[in-house]
Amino acid sequence: MSEALEPKQKTNPQGDSTTSVSAQKAETKKDPHADAKRQKVVTPEYMFLEAPRTKEFITGSEAAKEAIRRSNVDLAIAYPITPQSETMQLVGVLYGEGYVKEYYRGEEEVGVMAAIAGGSRAGVRCYTATAGPGTLRGLEGIASWPGHRLPVVAMFTCRVVNAPLAIQPDNIEVSYLLNCGMIVFHAENQQDMYDFTLAGFVISEKNDVTLPVGVCCDGFFVTHARGYVRMQDRGMKLPPREPWRGAVPVLDAENPPARLSRDAPVQKSNFMAYNIHAVWQQEVWAAVERSRKYINQYMGGLLTAENVDDAEAVIIASGSAAAQSREAVRICAEKGIKIGLIKIRSLRPFPTQELRKLCGKAKLIVVPEFNYVGWLAKEVATAIYGFSNAKIIGGPRVYGGQSMPVELIVDEVESGLTGKKSTNVAISQVMGASAADHEAMGHFMRSI
Repeated sequence: MSEALEPKQKTNPQGDSTTSVSAQKAETKKDPHADAKRQKVVTPEYMFLEAPRTKEFITGSEAAKEAIRRSNVDLAIAYPITPQSETMQLVGVLYGEGYVKEYYRGEEEVGVMAAIAGGSRAGVRCYTATAGPGTLRGLEGIASWPGHRLPVVAMFTCRVVNAPLAIQPDNIEVSYLLNCGMIVFHAENQQDMYDFTLAGFVISEKNDVTLPVGVCCDGFFVTHARGYVRMQDRGMKLPPREPWRGAVPVLDAENPPARLSRDAPVQKSNFMAYNIHAVWQQEVWAAVERSRKYINQYMGGLLTAENVDDAEAVIIASGSAAAQSREAVRICAEKGIKIGLIKIRSLRPFPTQELRKLCGKAKLIVVPEFNYVGWLAKEVATAIYGFSNAKIIGGPRVYGGQSMPVELIVDEVESGLTGKKSTNVAISQVMGASAADHEAMGHFMRSI
């Protein structure tokens, strides 16, 4: 019986034993880059102004990922630091899917910023992200990008940088970025993260701009929270970078600028060196100003304004503070206060002329912020000085990762209009309502 169950041994004509195995069907291996290869290039005008959008409920990190998916990025370099690590991890997924051509992890922030500079100088479209202490560690390299006229998009997911260290949102690092010569956007929410990142590549690479763009947001409040984001179809992408259109020639790898490295005139201590640097600084900042028309074209303006025409009080905010301010406006309106909201989207260039026009009739301006130093209050006061008689309250301010109770903003609006002394904002953060009160005005300008 057992013998009957044994399989019969088969042999070939030479008598050698053979094993009969049925041929398996060849498995069709799916190309992981197939969807990326099918992407169609569309013009920026179509992408931003005409293409239909669908809405998804995603995090800020996922919103940045989806922007990169449609941005035709050549090179992304990552180095982990909370809370941006998740974003660059998701960009790594895009690399695996073929939407990003090259991707790797750097050794530390200094090396990442140097490598991004090299990639951009060589003519490819570059992206990176960092946060808090990572921003400050890489700041020397970041600050050199504008002077080298490098079109780069970098995301700064702001967090605490002061000791004792924490990982919660605090956007004091924005104040370090404002005077580097780069274009700086401040995202309120996930939609802003998507729109500002996507538009940043187009704006940075314009011939008369050719500058890096920094897209900032308030850490976990945006990166790890979910919100609705309206996005174009993932089957389309921006045109590739055309480096020959830039303001300065890209690096010629066959003929490296050896003499420039050895005998750079700006390193010599003479009048010519000073003059070269001074003239170039002027050109960098002129390029920042020239970006205004493209911000208006692709992003819809440097700011947004709601109900400011007849408002007696106006709240001016950027980033997450704009979301808190919107709720404060609703509460104040229910109390019968005529109040408006101005959300600053672009910090560099700053919407100076727009603010002067919008704030001319206001009696009170309140500037809430997620930092201790009040960098936005400084910008607002400087912009409208001499163009508005409004009392400016540089606060309330929260920092170290605290959330901002809406009631704090409402209190400043009510106390500012009634003359009641504020319990949340120091006297030094309030500029008097009278244009003739030069002492109070001077004290305010020195204090901020």
